[in-house]
Amino acid sequence: MIAGMIISASRRTDIPAFYAEWFIKRIQAGACEVPHPFNPRQVLRVSLAPEDVDVIVFWTRDPRPLFPHLAGLEARGYRYYFQYTLLNYPRPLEMRSPLKTRLQAFHELAERIGPERVIWRYDPLVFTEITPPDFHLETYQRLARALRGATRRSVISLLTPYDKIKKRMQALADQGAALLPYSPQDDWFGGLLGGLASAARANGMQITSCASELPLEQYGIQPGKCVDDEYIQEVFGLEVSHTKDPGQRKACGCVISKDIGVYDTCLFGCPYCYATSSFERARANHARHDPNRPALLHWEETG
Repeated sequence: MIAGMIISASRRTDIPAFYAEWFIKRIQAGACEVPHPFNPRQVLRVSLAPEDVDVIVFWTRDPRPLFPHLAGLEARGYRYYFQYTLLNYPRPLEMRSPLKTRLQAFHELAERIGPERVIWRYDPLVFTEITPPDFHLETYQRLARALRGATRRSVISLLTPYDKIKKRMQALADQGAALLPYSPQDDWFGGLLGGLASAARANGMQITSCASELPLEQYGIQPGKCVDDEYIQEVFGLEVSHTKDPGQRKACGCVISKDIGVYDTCLFGCPYCYATSSFERARANHARHDPNRPALLHWEETG
């Protein structure tokens, strides 16, 4: 059993949005099981006892299902913060609730736990005919103003175009959503990145990059860590492992953590998502999910 870890909940799926009941039941049970992502018959038991968990990092587009449980997590002694993705992409790039609703949820979360524990992810930047550079600058500026005071940090990333993503996006070409090529040498590139950095600073936010293979410091954007030992020390006064997570990409600066999610279980259906290979499989897996079982999805249930 793994103990004394940072828990990632989760890079692989949106646990707060779709699996909050399961997560809270696992907290109450004191442990969960995690199938290996490439060999689901191999299952690891992970302690979720408060004394064994350093920090929980939630990754979400919709934290509201967890709202009734946040005070209980605090009372049990859990430390946690949120990586909150808030974009405003048009369809078919996002299937989402109204922006007003999502902004309200962001502000409510910040009011409940403090703005220093809610990190805004404008992530990833996807360049298409319907989301050209000007779209991103205008949207980011508008969202940064709307989130002023509700967060202290913004994270951006440039889309990593995995083959499955390129194929899905190309299928949306007739809707203007095929990926556009870009280069740091493009005339607009520096202006866009510099504009994002200026908008973040103007609204009281530090801006960092996520797993960028390009040097963005010249635009005012420092390399970041989403699972961040220095941030955890600053916010919680807790010393955690400084070891880079070997399971992440080379450009990722995150320290080691244990992810308790399962791929192909998110229902948001974003075509640029790296964690979902098949939206049909994700829907089927969600339908098979049993919140009373120790793993979010067991190997015999995977399609």
